[in-house]
Amino acid sequence: MSTGEADHSTEARSVQPLNKKVITAWSLWSWGNSTVSAVMTTFVFGTYLTSGVFDLPGTPEAESGDRGSQHLAVATALAGAVVALTAPVIGQRTDKAGRRRLWLTVNTVMVLIMVAACFFVRPEEGFLLLGVTLMALMGIFDEFANLNYNAMITDISDHERMGRVSGIGWGAGYMGGIVLLLICYVALIEGDLLGIGTDDAINIRTVAVVAAVWHLVFALPLLLTKVPTADQDQMEEKVSVVESYRRLFRVISGLWRRDRNTLWFLISSAVYRDGLSAIFTWGAVLGVHVYRIEDHEIPFTEIAGSVLLFGIAGNVVAAVGAAVGGWFDDRMGPRAVISFSLSSMLGTAVIMWFLVEERQVLGISMSPVEAFWLFGLLLCLFVGPAQASSRAFLGRLAPPDKAGELFGLYATAGRGFSFLTPALIGLLIWAFGGQIMAIPGIILVLGVGLGLLLGLVRSPQGPAQMQAG
Repeated sequence: MSTGEADHSTEARSVQPLNKKVITAWSLWSWGNSTVSAVMTTFVFGTYLTSGVFDLPGTPEAESGDRGSQHLAVATALAGAVVALTAPVIGQRTDKAGRRRLWLTVNTVMVLIMVAACFFVRPEEGFLLLGVTLMALMGIFDEFANLNYNAMITDISDHERMGRVSGIGWGAGYMGGIVLLLICYVALIEGDLLGIGTDDAINIRTVAVVAAVWHLVFALPLLLTKVPTADQDQMEEKVSVVESYRRLFRVISGLWRRDRNTLWFLISSAVYRDGLSAIFTWGAVLGVHVYRIEDHEIPFTEIAGSVLLFGIAGNVVAAVGAAVGGWFDDRMGPRAVISFSLSSMLGTAVIMWFLVEERQVLGISMSPVEAFWLFGLLLCLFVGPAQASSRAFLGRLAPPDKAGELFGLYATAGRGFSFLTPALIGLLIWAFGGQIMAIPGIILVLGVGLGLLLGLVRSPQGPAQMQAG
């Protein structure tokens, strides 16, 4: 399809009203999928696995969380490798089969099973392997589910309104995380509304069951809704796995020859998205151990409660940022929104580095705790639009019948560069000492990603010209 044809098709579609019922169902899936990132990975279950309760008694690592952290890091790396090797081909094959909703359903169900099964991970040394295995499998199936979910944006929106649709969906995910974290905090972490107590970490384990039910309830509207799919005449082709990989390499080669803009976007976004991920990964660590928002000697459940409060606040401002960013996206383009968001995060991170000790700011004394809450939330405000506009950017580039494949490459590129920030932070900590060195590490990666975006990537004008399989 030529660019002119793509533009003509876009103009024809843009005069039609968007299907609000389908967009609502699509956004509710993201609302429910907040289970994975907000509760399981970041603020509750991932923290549980690295809290020290799984360490071998009597060893130097006991109560440090080192054993859990090491196991979880290895499991996560292996899961990332699986996704990186398979995501583009899986996306390509679902494009060809025309079964995005079917495979979204299959992978969502597998995520639900992995999440619910985490209930059986008791706080004993022998259950650590089960815990990290379930988390790794959850991550794999969630990546595959999101691959199909993200590709649906080309079916439910047009070029002109893709920014706001992506922003609404991403904002719904953040808002779902807020509500679910509040429920977990009030009912199971800080309070005990269910009357189950805390023995054997039953309250933390029950969070997994609540999270699975939450995801199921809000996933059902999309899984039960028929989503119109473009280019039905291309949907019945079946090819072997080997041929799928051959086509993948031809697509990459075709992008290099005919549409390097898409290829450069995949690379630049992989770099800065790794920095965005590090903000969430290292946020709790910096808050507790550097900015001292919490006494880290108190029991695990109280630490989880404090982190949850910041997580709730962070999701609120990220949701607002994603929604507002979507509005600007449709008017200024995703490249402008992403570059502004990254630039703002760079400036905010520099300020946070400066305020690691109590200082005067505009004549007002600001403590590290106050600085973390104020500027940490400001970082979250710009993370939302950067993520949402990145999806909209690729959605505008993707031909509908190739969207799964391109979003598979998007996932693979992200996984392929996911070593950057952790490796850089580790090197900086080794060279200079102190977890505070995570901040310059994040600054450098975001800066490189922004530089690549500004120097090599143009605003999307229409779907990429991908070589036909």
